[in-house]
Amino acid sequence: MSLPRLHFHGAAHSVTGSCFEIETEKARVLVDCGMFQGPKSERELNYRAFPFDPEKVDAVLLTHAHIDHSGLLPKLVNKGFTGRIFATKATIDLCSVMLPDSAHIQETEVEQLNRRNAQRGRPIVTPIYIQADATACMPLFRSVDYREWISIVPGIRARFWNAGHLLGSASIEIELASEESGPILRLMFSGDIGPAHKLLQSSAEGPRDLDYLVCEATYGDRERGDVSSDQRREILLQEVQMAVRANGPLVIPSFAVERTQELLVDLFLLMKAGSIPASAIFVDSPLATRASEIFERHASEIERGDILRDALNDPHVRFTETVEQSKSINRISGFFVVIAASGMCDAGRIRHHLKANLWRKNATILLTGYQAQGSLGRILLDHASSVRIQGEEVQVKARVRQLDLYSGHADASELMNWIQARNPVWQHIFLVHGEEGSLDALKNRLETLHDGAHIVTPELDDTYELGQTATRLVTNHFPRLPPNKVAHLDWHNDLSKLLLDISEAVDKEADERGRSVIIRGLREALDNPKNPRS
Repeated sequence: MSLPRLHFHGAAHSVTGSCFEIETEKARVLVDCGMFQGPKSERELNYRAFPFDPEKVDAVLLTHAHIDHSGLLPKLVNKGFTGRIFATKATIDLCSVMLPDSAHIQETEVEQLNRRNAQRGRPIVTPIYIQADATACMPLFRSVDYREWISIVPGIRARFWNAGHLLGSASIEIELASEESGPILRLMFSGDIGPAHKLLQSSAEGPRDLDYLVCEATYGDRERGDVSSDQRREILLQEVQMAVRANGPLVIPSFAVERTQELLVDLFLLMKAGSIPASAIFVDSPLATRASEIFERHASEIERGDILRDALNDPHVRFTETVEQSKSINRISGFFVVIAASGMCDAGRIRHHLKANLWRKNATILLTGYQAQGSLGRILLDHASSVRIQGEEVQVKARVRQLDLYSGHADASELMNWIQARNPVWQHIFLVHGEEGSLDALKNRLETLHDGAHIVTPELDDTYELGQTATRLVTNHFPRLPPNKVAHLDWHNDLSKLLLDISEAVDKEADERGRSVIIRGLREALDNPKNPRS
């Protein structure tokens, strides 16, 4: 192999599992090693073998601490990786609490699953990794500063730029060189780009004059408009006031890291101004509690860090730790706020809060971020009348609202502006970390603006050879998921929906005879799957 190769091991036509591999004749370097989320068929990829040999990876460059970018690092170490993991100091601090928390969630959920599997006579499942693996990966981290070149391995150096997405987040510039010819290729990986008016972050930065750009496209098809911090708080105020009038709980599924802290600042300011009643705000996430301590330590590096410190120490803000404390929240009557992870409602304590409140007409569920296809958050957003949580059917009577102004991702115009600021990009722009619609929309805008531009939307497990142009290689390896199965509802979602529809249809029948007809038809279909009744 004479030319370097770029492998797309995740975040290709989906928004999770971010992982890219740069392969040269002398080294293999990963950019991110994230966990897949969303539909079960994608989450199952976390349990499979990596599409590369971890023992042959020399280093990892980590854009930021979010689990869809960092979440498989402990597994990488467990499978034999012994190199260095380069990240900013703040990212390392966040990973020190986020990775053990991820391991704890997996251990807990697998323990519950194995109890159910034992009852059903199904084989036991092993966690993707355990807390010991998360602990073992922390000594491999090496801290880097923004804007300073660092040597990664011979022939590869990198420079981190503030991405404005999360505390410590970075876009990563990479230079591939050879001893004979000097610099040969300059690549840029955007990571996740933050929006304008991000409450706790300054604007994203980056260099110009690149050969290749790998750029996220999460909101490539969406425009938020130019909303200031004051306008955002005014819109939040309206949502809170509706929940107050309903005299029920305001349940906010939220990412534990940064989104929770941003919400706390705005709720604190609204309460301080007397715009909303002084009420309890429960932060029901051990991870959010530990992450908030890290944010407080880094307050001097954060935009409006003084206000964040005040919000975190306000007497109305209550951080819960134990499961018993968490469950007791839902015994409170009247209006209160509970913020719990995870933001897409697929894991964590938010699930039992939803189970306890979705059926209540006076409850409000406020979704504040991106909801991936197949996630419980997206299903609620798509107006489901009932959902299944922890194996039980729950009717949706609560008001389900979305406030997308706290997203950590730039919208389409902001992405366009960031990409244009990187020009010239002499070769290809690879669009990743987006679903089909957002990838296509951003690709079309870029092609309209830059006639003849090479815009590529790689598929999962694609490999490109990087020279004067990028050439997609045909390999003997099949993708771990076919393109039509990535970021789409799968049979697990279909089965869950079918069970809910069956239950609803049976309940609607007025008598025993009607119910028997439905059940008999289902039984015939099951007994003769190849010859269903016409």
